[in-house]
Amino acid sequence: MVILALTGGIDLSGGGSGGGSGSGFTFDGEENPELAQNCQTGDDANQSQDCRIVAVVNSVQEYWSGAVSGYRPADTVLFEGQVSTGCGGASSAVGPFAEAYVIAHEYGHHVQNLLGTNDRVGRAQGPESGSVRLELRADCFAGVWAANAIETGLISELTDRDIKIGLDAAASVGDDRIQEQTTGRVDPESWTHGSASQRQEWFTRGYRRGSDESCNTFADNAL
Repeated sequence: MVILALTGGIDLSGGGSGGGSGSGFTFDGEENPELAQNCQTGDDANQSQDCRIVAVVNSVQEYWSGAVSGYRPADTVLFEGQVSTGCGGASSAVGPFAEAYVIAHEYGHHVQNLLGTNDRVGRAQGPESGSVRLELRADCFAGVWAANAIETGLISELTDRDIKIGLDAAASVGDDRIQEQTTGRVDPESWTHGSASQRQEWFTRGYRRGSDESCNTFADNAL
């Protein structure tokens, strides 16, 4: 993945939730002028993880600001070590496009919140529950961004290898994969995020079709 440039106008003031075992910190141009000064060019983004994350965030929000009427930028927290998110633990050591997938997925949740999708989801669990549909839609939205990333002007290239890494990352957080690794058994009735194959399927659907209209996981017989 090659990043071209960074743009301003994105709120990085850090109002996110969750706690971590690492040393958490927030970035924006006023509170952390060093980051704003250091992250000016595509070379900066390609050589620095912090600048790369900012570039991906800017690209994701650039896309959704044009795709969703009334889109409001989300606060962004950059962290060191490990942090707990609504979708489980995330490490700052993940690879570049796996990192981009995680960011795009989380912003997919932000888009769903703006669209009112979150209001349709209760606490039910299971392979066809609202919670699973919400997560798979966020995966699909991540794929939609990937399909349009170059058009944002911040990413110059996405390779087949980048997409494969993103798919591998999606599979690694499938409920069945996690259950197999932690308990040695799979219990679909306790799923909240979807299986590895489902997560790959919906990311791929978003990437191939390039439109959020393809991401209606709440449709009858969608799963």
